[in-house]
Amino acid sequence: MGVECDISVNGRPMPFTSLSKLLLWKGNWFIQEKSCKILALIVSARPRSQDGIVANGEASKIRGPTINDVLKEVVDWLCTQEPVVRSSFVRADGVKLLIPLITPASTQQSNQLLYETCLCVWLLSYYEPAIEYLATSRALPRLVDVVKSSTKEKVVRVVVLIFRNLLSKGTFGAQMVDLGLPQIVQSLKAQAWSDEDLLEALNHLEDGLKDNIKKLSSFDKYKQDILLGHLDWSPMHKDPLFWRDNISCFEENDFQVLRVLITIMDTSNDPRALAVACFDLSQFIQHHPAGRVIVNDLKAKERVMKLMNHDSAEVTKNALLCIQRVFLGAKYASFLQA
Repeated sequence: MGVECDISVNGRPMPFTSLSKLLLWKGNWFIQEKSCKILALIVSARPRSQDGIVANGEASKIRGPTINDVLKEVVDWLCTQEPVVRSSFVRADGVKLLIPLITPASTQQSNQLLYETCLCVWLLSYYEPAIEYLATSRALPRLVDVVKSSTKEKVVRVVVLIFRNLLSKGTFGAQMVDLGLPQIVQSLKAQAWSDEDLLEALNHLEDGLKDNIKKLSSFDKYKQDILLGHLDWSPMHKDPLFWRDNISCFEENDFQVLRVLITIMDTSNDPRALAVACFDLSQFIQHHPAGRVIVNDLKAKERVMKLMNHDSAEVTKNALLCIQRVFLGAKYASFLQA
């Protein structure tokens, strides 16, 4: 092992002791921050040593703090500051300022800004309150767009690390599957990257996404689509077995999925989403023993009736089917065909 050397310049000790005291002085954060910066600059400009011999061949004979002592103090102080800074940043609603900056870059300058933005998001991905905000924002689709189009290795690396951190949090894993991330990871793995950390992160992300796909039952996938507002004519909507096997799942969280379907009827401008919502509501009425009563209690009938005058023939057709089942109930609903 090399011999620790005291830090000195021309035989005179550096003022580490005074700066270290200021670093721990809690009365003024500005002074603490500047002390940290000065210490970091001094440490970075220290004489290099090899095998315990200082570059100029002379070790200082003046006793004082060693380079490891100073580094430890600086790193310890920085580590105690980070949670406080992250908390203040989130409380000040700073996360929402980052989201618009997550966009594919076209110039060297914008690439650097994108990298620094994603680096901030990566640091925030270790902090639960920030994760909760990211979950309700457009951060994930934006990050997926970035990783699909970026050719900068450092940008791809930091975005993949964000995905790896978020994978096990809440519904992020399911959303990643829904956004086609498994296929994107396969494409990224086929490229020639020099960063071993990136390759390791891609392998870890790929395994985690495979686990999420296995865990997603048909109803989990259906629920995820509804909660994200992604309504389309995927096979499960018109599959009688899906409705028969999963009809009781609609009772979860006080009929949350039904309530979201009804909200989509009120708020969506997408004719396809409106048509699918009406169809699914009619399927619930047909397959649930109390479907007609529940739909009436949720005041869905009024919403569906408004859609019967929609400009889209697809919407009016499925709205009519739903209203027929509302009035006829489950006993006669099975005679109606979509």
